[in-house]
Amino acid sequence: MFWLLNSGLSHQIIDVVLGPIETRMIEEAPKQEEPPPPPPPKIETPPPFVPPPEIDIAITPDAPPTNAIQQTTNVKPTAPPPPVAQPAPVARTAPKSDSRRPLTQPEYPPSSRRAGEAGTVILEVYVLENGRVGEARVKQSSGFPRLDEAAVREVKRSWRLVPGTENGKPVPMWGQFAVTFKLTD
Repeated sequence: MFWLLNSGLSHQIIDVVLGPIETRMIEEAPKQEEPPPPPPPKIETPPPFVPPPEIDIAITPDAPPTNAIQQTTNVKPTAPPPPVAQPAPVARTAPKSDSRRPLTQPEYPPSSRRAGEAGTVILEVYVLENGRVGEARVKQSSGFPRLDEAAVREVKRSWRLVPGTENGKPVPMWGQFAVTFKLTD
């Protein structure tokens, strides 16, 4: 095999196998004309606003009926009853936070922190005579249920408040408190 390459016989074999190369000229395909794009839809403008005309209608009062029945009596008017004494106004104070025992902030729910949720929850809190929270409910949501639930849980669990009073005596009463959830870096 090496001898064939060395003597140049391999070129003759290649020429025999391949043969002459033929070329043909191919004409370009005719370009198809694209149809023009459809015209844009016509937008109808609404008619201009014309306010309705004001119409003044004159109403003539009807004449009183002519056959009105008149009746007279000879009864003396009775004296008005004596005025009833008004009860003394009740002095009420709403429940409030105790300055000796500051309100605890609820733990920020981790999923709310990751989601970037923040807001203020307005709670209605039923404060008992001893200052403990009897019931708590959401009056205005923060927009995120997890934050609302965390606020209600914390209020019921650990808040102690100054109860509302009537005439100086502690009474169970509803009060409103705001709990703010704010993300800090």
